[in-house]
Amino acid sequence: MNNDAPIPEHILRRKGSPNTAGVPEEVRHLLNTGRIEAVNLSEWLIVDQGAIAAHCLPALGLGQHVQAITAALEALEALGKSTTPKRNAAVATALHTGLGSTRAVERALKDLRQHPSDVIRSWACELVAAHAPWSLADKLDRIRPLAADTNMGVRECAWMAVRNDIAVHLEEALSRLVPFVLDPDPNIRRFATEATRPRGVWCRHIHALRENPAKGLILLEPVRTDPSRYVQNSVANWLNDASKSQPDWVQDVCRRWQKESPTTETAYICRRALRTLTKSAKAKP
Repeated sequence: MNNDAPIPEHILRRKGSPNTAGVPEEVRHLLNTGRIEAVNLSEWLIVDQGAIAAHCLPALGLGQHVQAITAALEALEALGKSTTPKRNAAVATALHTGLGSTRAVERALKDLRQHPSDVIRSWACELVAAHAPWSLADKLDRIRPLAADTNMGVRECAWMAVRNDIAVHLEEALSRLVPFVLDPDPNIRRFATEATRPRGVWCRHIHALRENPAKGLILLEPVRTDPSRYVQNSVANWLNDASKSQPDWVQDVCRRWQKESPTTETAYICRRALRTLTKSAKAKP
């Protein structure tokens, strides 16, 4: 396939295969050469990150890191731990080690987060997380454009990348994320709630919020009537996480919210927030 040829319209408008086996070869090639984004989870899961690195990084002046990235991916595969999030982190760690200086990291980050491939932009998320000299404030500032990315996969990688930093510096993080839940962009608002979920998805739990979810109200209260369904689902999932360790607290919050804010948005959030408790109550004889 000619790598310079225009991408066919049927490829650009595709909905994506519902399973990895059904991803067409033409789409796989374009994904693995970094020319198109994944449009769903099936495509995201089948991308060959080593192939993208070899194909795209030389054009960004980062070709000298391809060998280390390949070795890191092979080592991950040998351990039997080669999930897509772990591959993203392995690539970024190898790249970060080779870059060395903060100036080099900043320069690479600028190029990576502007790339057409969502996978390469996801590496940018992990590169932010990998740079230890940056404070939590520094990392949140640099991850913010990626949290607003048009691709859902990049947005997921953005919050996952900085979640450990958020957990370690929880009090500071909750304070610094308040402007995020007040942002006009629903992607930014959702980043704040998703990054702090007590249990979360594909990530470690934040035990301080599992045991005392009230700490999170500073982020949840401003979005209890959020107009975006994307944000509503995240807020509901946050509370549903909390209900598994603090059910009474979640029920109290939902009762208060529905009394103070009798809107369809709040009703939807509370209904979804209580789904695990409702299911459990129905299962009882």
